[in-house]
Amino acid sequence: MPHAIHVSAYGLTEAGGVEVRIEDPATGEALPANSVGEILLRGFSLFEGYYKDAQKTRETIDQRGYLHTGDYGCITAAGMVSYRGRLKDMLKVGGENVAALEIESYLNTHPDVILSQVVGVADSRLNEVAAAFIERRPGAGVTAQDLIAYCKGQISSFKIPRYIAFVYEWPMSATKIQKYKLKDWPLGKRAFD
Repeated sequence: MPHAIHVSAYGLTEAGGVEVRIEDPATGEALPANSVGEILLRGFSLFEGYYKDAQKTRETIDQRGYLHTGDYGCITAAGMVSYRGRLKDMLKVGGENVAALEIESYLNTHPDVILSQVVGVADSRLNEVAAAFIERRPGAGVTAQDLIAYCKGQISSFKIPRYIAFVYEWPMSATKIQKYKLKDWPLGKRAFD
């Protein structure tokens, strides 16, 4: 993964010996192999709840003891968990669920792109469309139209960002890009219809 950015942190990947369930977030039904849904975990090594916040604990850990991770993914036929993105980071483009991570992962393979972040923006025809914020490599001259051309024929046309804005710095918390703030940043003119 030559374009991956390493972030050192302790997380759920270090929770060994747990039961994994992929569930349809709308119905709560278990999903078969290779079907994408919410990743749920249950086991002794997971946290018991939020400190002095019973309400948030109830929202996160259900009555069956499953921790709702807020992540989308599937279990492959080989039994591997495949992460597809965050539930909160899904776009609804023309009625289709689209993971921002899928679009970002493809954009990040462009040799002139250091990092991309994709958010959903309102659209009168499709309800929501992708807007990409791109950090270019120093000295790179890649344009919005170059990136649109790079996407065409490689990802579904409804997933291609309609807006592309170039950034030099990101709105950050202590450790993460604050994507919700990007929704308020200027997008410029529409790059693709």
